Formats: sequence, C-alpha cells, structure tokens
Amino acid sequence: MITIRKADARGHTDAGWLNSHHSFSFGHYFDPEAMGFGPLRVINDDRVAGGGGFPPHPHADMEIISYVLEGALQHRDSLGTGSVIRPGDVQRMSAGTGIRHSEFNASATDAVHFLQIWILPEADGFAPSYEQKSFGDELANRLRLVAARDGRDGALTLHRDVDLYAGRLKAGTEVEHTFAAGRLGWLQVARGSVTVNGQPLDEGDGAAIDRQENLSIVAKGDAEILLFDMGR
Repeated sequence: MITIRKADARGHTDAGWLNSHHSFSFGHYFDPEAMGFGPLRVINDDRVAGGGGFPPHPHADMEIISYVLEGALQHRDSLGTGSVIRPGDVQRMSAGTGIRHSEFNASATDAVHFLQIWILPEADGFAPSYEQKSFGDELANRLRLVAARDGRDGALTLHRDVDLYAGRLKAGTEVEHTFAAGRLGWLQVARGSVTVNGQPLDEGDGAAIDRQENLSIVAKGDAEILLFDMGR
C-alpha cells in the first residue's frame, strides 16, 4: 500500500527569516492524523533567509538528520562541534541524554534550503554524539545508503533500525528498492518530480509505504529523493 501525502497538505510556518513546511505535526502545527510514520517523527522542509537561523536550543532522546539541498548551514553544539553542511553532506546528531545546538545560514545574503529529519531512537539515554559525511557524486542516479543502524557501507550510524537512502536522479532514470517482509517505508521528494509504482509525486510530496515489497521510482525530470526503509 502506498499512501501519498501531498505537499500542500503539510503544515506551514512563515516567520519571515524562516519558511518551513512540516510533513508531520511540529511546533504550532498539530494534526492528530499526522504524528509521524513508524519511527519517523519529523520531516521539516526549511528555507532560512541570509543571516537567519535558530539560536542555541536543547534536544534530548532524538536522532536528528540535516540534509542540505541549496546553500550552506552552520552548525554548533555543546559537544564543541562546529561545521558547515553543504549539498551532498549528511549530518547526524544523536541528542541522547541532552545536547544544545544552533543552526544558522552560513551566508549573510543567500538562502539555505534543507530538510531536518527526526527519528525516534530505540531507547532513551544514549550519550550525545555527532557525525557528518559527504556523499556528493555517490548520490548520482542511484539510491545511496547514507544512514543506517550498523553504519554499513560508509553510512552514518543511527540508534534505530532505519536505513536512509538518498538519490539525485536525472530525468528518465529509474531506481528500484525491495523491502523485507514487515518493514515500513517513506519516500520524500526533496526536489523535482517522480513516479513511484506509476503514481506521480511532486516536490514536497511524501509517500507512506506499508505491505509493499517492490518500489520502482522514475524521475519525470531531474529530482532528488530520500527513501526510508524502517523497522516498525
């Protein structure tokens, strides 16, 4: 079964410096029918104006992934980590027992566009940690594993049975994925448009996948996608 959540069904926050769309309930946006999907709790599609950003704030017991589509995102946290995240980079922050961090647009003039993803960990109380890797050309015309519970194949390591794949697809490219029995999936179209098993998905659309063994994803134009393969 594939259930599509259209981009215009998402929640929306416009704070001037921040324009954000929420696939699931977040902040002042609450929809009891959209509280997440499996262990996936948040997908925020954020655009931050030049010079804008989130001042230091706390998190706990959450796996937080940042995926930059355009521009550059400056990260600082209470572990002493300072980094800039650019397109092709994937950042994982395990909030665990508690962490404070800030995220600011690294440019004073140009907007940054990124997805922030929250995944529920398998248990509370992990030690906070941070990891960032660049995948760049490895994302071209394929589904590249970028995060996984076991960190296999050079992926980031998560405290949850979730495999996260990313792909940048040229128009007409087809990629396929097979789910093991009992697993859930979520497909997020970050940019462009695709079909999934013949159903059209446009930028910002998501698809909840349950009891569906095989996926065929075809890029209608140049597209960038994230695919979550998740235990329940």
